[in-house]
Amino acid sequence: MSRIAILGGGSWGTGLSVVVSRSRRKHEIRLWVREESIVRAIQETRENAEYLPGISIPPCVEASPNIEDVLRDAQIVIGVVPSEHARGVYLQAAPYLKADTALVSATKGLEPATHLRMSEVIAQVFALHYIPSVAVLSGPSFALEAARGDPTAVVLASQDRALAAFLQEQFAGPTFRLYTNDDVLGVELAGAMKNVMAIAAGACQGLGLGANSLAALITRGLAEMTRLVVALGGKPETLSGLAGLGDLVLTCHGALSRNRHVGYELGRGRALSEILGEMNMVAEGVGTAEALLGLAKERRIDLPITQQVHSILRLENAPRDAIRAIMERPLKAEQG
Repeated sequence: MSRIAILGGGSWGTGLSVVVSRSRRKHEIRLWVREESIVRAIQETRENAEYLPGISIPPCVEASPNIEDVLRDAQIVIGVVPSEHARGVYLQAAPYLKADTALVSATKGLEPATHLRMSEVIAQVFALHYIPSVAVLSGPSFALEAARGDPTAVVLASQDRALAAFLQEQFAGPTFRLYTNDDVLGVELAGAMKNVMAIAAGACQGLGLGANSLAALITRGLAEMTRLVVALGGKPETLSGLAGLGDLVLTCHGALSRNRHVGYELGRGRALSEILGEMNMVAEGVGTAEALLGLAKERRIDLPITQQVHSILRLENAPRDAIRAIMERPLKAEQG
């Protein structure tokens, strides 16, 4: 039996606690939730009604607001906190972890201030203690659907193939299938970039544009994602898999996508502050667009869709003008 700690009691953190509880292996699962009111609700009702309503949390999942208690003797730690808060949480966690603890990042975003991927943030935080064993969990996976038992396939990426195979066995269940991958950079960047593309897709739909526009957006969005991943050393084939195309299609089409929702409401003419003020969960793409542009600038990579999403989010450009700017770019060959 493995002791698994999950850091983050939002929808995906809670969802993963339920999903992993159904795995072929038996686990003792502890869920760190910052809000004491949510911890009490889970203890009393076995439900996180704030972030994952209608899903029963099994008795083998113990929720606590005390990070030291959650991490005590943990063999596997899964980080599911927003990218802007990840460093702070890992700094809190570091004193309570052992060198042989496996760390799994399930956050799809970049650290806004540094443009670092989550595995890089983890490496920096733990460098003063030891070199951590790190893996990344990504792919098309709405928390609600995975938790209620809909068949879900995701990617588990690590440069340590033995670690990836071990975690694959620990997490796999009858409705949760994991594929391993050694392209950590590609998987993480794909997970971050697809959120930005989802904002663009939502804006198209909010403007009332049809299937032609959405198909073009997804296709060129994938090309943009691939261009940056390859420039930074990732593998192009990663983008044709679950972490790339799979997650992109899901988040651009799915009604449960928070990023698509933000884009849709922007397309309808609402202000970003108003939209975010109504949401109790984080839309990672809002903070990721600027970080991606920072990465692209360092390598002189053109990211036209990301640039226009940033112009809508931060420069308050009208979504229709942003779409027009993309369409009126100089004509070129498709491959390029």
